[in-house]
Amino acid sequence: MNSQLLVLASTSIYRSELLKRLQLPFETAAPNVDETPLPDESAQATSVRLAQEKARAVAASYPDALIIGSDQVALLEGAQLGKPLTHDNAVRQLRAMRGKTTCFYTALTLLNSKTGQLQTEVAENYVTLRDLSDAEIEGYLRKEQPYNCAGSAKSEGLGIALMSKMTGDDPNALVGLPLILLTGMLRRENVRLF
Repeated sequence: MNSQLLVLASTSIYRSELLKRLQLPFETAAPNVDETPLPDESAQATSVRLAQEKARAVAASYPDALIIGSDQVALLEGAQLGKPLTHDNAVRQLRAMRGKTTCFYTALTLLNSKTGQLQTEVAENYVTLRDLSDAEIEGYLRKEQPYNCAGSAKSEGLGIALMSKMTGDDPNALVGLPLILLTGMLRRENVRLF
C-alpha cells in the first residue's frame, strides 16, 4: 500500500468534507492560484489548467505526497460562469441560468510529487434550473449566500430547490470533488481504500 501523504490543494470546506468520506488521512494546503480564465480558453480547458496549477502550487512544500487539485467552471450558452463573489453578480448569474441547462466541468488532478506522475480527468454535470422568479432568486441568495460557488447555487444545500434536473458523471463533482474519478486515480497510485 502506498504510504505517501495525501494533500488536498484547496481551502474549500466542501472539498474537505467530501474527501473525508474516503476515510483516508489528509492535509489541506492553500494553492493561491489566480483563477482568471485565459483569453479564448474553453471552460473545460480552464478547469483542467487550474486543477493542475493548484496541485503543482503546493508540490514544493510536499515533495513526497499525492496532491489533489480540483477546479470547477460552469458554462452557460458559451459563456463561462465563475464564482460570483458578490450578491449582485449572483443575481445576474441565476437570472441568466433560470429555465436553462448549465454544464459544470469539474477537473481533478492527482499529482505524485515524488515521481512527477500527473493524472487529470474531467467530470461533466448538467444542471437545469427552474424558471425562477426574481423574488425566489433574491430569497435563495439571502438565505444561502453562495458567493464562492460557481453558478451561484449549492446543490448540497438549499440550492437543490432551484434545480429541476441534474445529470452527469458524479454528483460529488457538482459539490467540487469528483470522488468516483479520485478513487480510480488513487487505485492507480496503489492507495487501498479497504
